[in-house]
Amino acid sequence: MVTKLQADEISSIIKERIENFELSVDINETGKIVTYADGVAQVYGLNNVMAGEMVEFEDGTQGLVLNLEESSVGVVILGSGVELREGMSVKRLNKLLRVPVGDAMLGRVVNAIGEPIDGKGPIETTETRFVEEKAPGIMNRKSVHEPMATGIKAIDALVPIGRGQREVTVISVPAFFYLGFWFLYQLMMGFVSLLGVPSTVAQVVRRLEEHGAMEYTIVVVASAAEAAALQFLAPYTGVTMGEYFRDSGRHGLIVYDDLSLILRRPPGREAYPGDVFYLHSRLLERAAKVCDEDGAGSLTALPIIETLAGDVSAYIPTNVISITDGQIFLETDLFNSGIRPAINVGLSVSRVGGAAQIKATKQVAGTLRLDLAQFRELQAFAQFASDLDEVSRKQLERGQRMVEVLKQPPFSPLPAEKQALIIFAGNEGYLDDMDASNVVRFEAELYPFIEASYPAIFESIRSALKIDDETNALMKKAIEEFKATFVAE
Repeated sequence: MVTKLQADEISSIIKERIENFELSVDINETGKIVTYADGVAQVYGLNNVMAGEMVEFEDGTQGLVLNLEESSVGVVILGSGVELREGMSVKRLNKLLRVPVGDAMLGRVVNAIGEPIDGKGPIETTETRFVEEKAPGIMNRKSVHEPMATGIKAIDALVPIGRGQREVTVISVPAFFYLGFWFLYQLMMGFVSLLGVPSTVAQVVRRLEEHGAMEYTIVVVASAAEAAALQFLAPYTGVTMGEYFRDSGRHGLIVYDDLSLILRRPPGREAYPGDVFYLHSRLLERAAKVCDEDGAGSLTALPIIETLAGDVSAYIPTNVISITDGQIFLETDLFNSGIRPAINVGLSVSRVGGAAQIKATKQVAGTLRLDLAQFRELQAFAQFASDLDEVSRKQLERGQRMVEVLKQPPFSPLPAEKQALIIFAGNEGYLDDMDASNVVRFEAELYPFIEASYPAIFESIRSALKIDDETNALMKKAIEEFKATFVAE
């Protein structure tokens, strides 16, 4: 039996087929290089390209679109770019830049796009992330309240760092390398190196390996010999890898040893690009302590800014300081005078403060910053005064001994209970009648004595994270007993 279709049925079928018809044609939007110099190509013809999109040149070199202008786009080259010439074609890839992330990255040295450069073979990881990610919003963040113990007395007591904090270090290079990598202590770590000296990077990696820190560290390197675009991308690549650990409920730390800029954008103050503040802020805002619903992980940022002649008021230092939650200022003059770590107490500050300290540290270091600041002023005044009153003299002597207390050899982190003990001894006046040159030896011999004779002191502070009345009395008794034998020697 043959079914006859009515004309209206045939018409509806044809309309339906037309409506559902899909023409699958692969169209690649292409453009041409207008000019190319210094690792940046101006490309004409990519009218629909997006900022941050990947493009590919006809020789296979890839680039990243960063500038969108009226008649052309600025593309930074991700590679050497030695074969690029004016007139070469460029096509859109319709994708944004992604880099590999994951636990397999730990212990490796990679370049700015996540490729291994340590000669240890390929990295077996399947997960990638966009280099440009939005920073966590207000509702996804939690206030900084967990201490990130550095093991450095001068930092933990005076300018504490909390998990999820952004603390800029305004620094001179010699002071930084003396400071060492105490802050790598028990953290997932990313170190972004833009120093441009391969031997220095090798020294950093060797030091990390010697102290067992490399196994939980990723080093991202963009040296001066590489393309300018890779130097620009390196900090963003590093923070992307760090966010993986933060978002998996762990705690990470990222250290930027320099922040570089490229692109021919209109100059602003001191010839820096007008959007330099945005470039820095969108990078540093990605460090955060996230809320419990998102895993309660954290990523702490420690950008390092080198000053010229110690000028902390220069554009880049003030720019980054205004974004971060505090700064640690390391001064060359203090370093050369033997005060190491060379932290300038007057210019260093943590806007998180006591929220990043355990109670025991707050108990012993509550007035330490003010005392040291007053000591610095009195010390400067005493150089011109013929004599001092008794109160000022005692304050000066106490300050000299507290400066000795805060000295610390490199790569010798101290747990919080030992820091609290020696600062307590200084605050209570047990060091006042001692020659300042003996303070370091006193400290070195005090810890073994307490561990052998009064282990309950350290155990109490470790478990309760505070100094109760019983522990306070026991600390006084122990210090007095040890001091009697120390003085006798």
